[in-house]
Amino acid sequence: MHHLAAALHTLGVHLSDTATRRARERGSVTIEQVLWAVAVIAIVGIVVLAVKTYVTTEAAKIT
Repeated sequence: MHHLAAALHTLGVHLSDTATRRARERGSVTIEQVLWAVAVIAIVGIVVLAVKTYVTTEAAKIT
């Protein structure tokens, strides 16, 4: 009987630890996605600025 109680207790602790670990890691994935989104937006902004500057410079040469 003690073996059954010990096995159930161990299983409960394991399941609780697994649930807690998943809850902690869920936030880190969200933060990582936000950081990647910010990086992509910054890169796109730099590219747009470079293209706009190039086009404006070339248009000034035409007139």
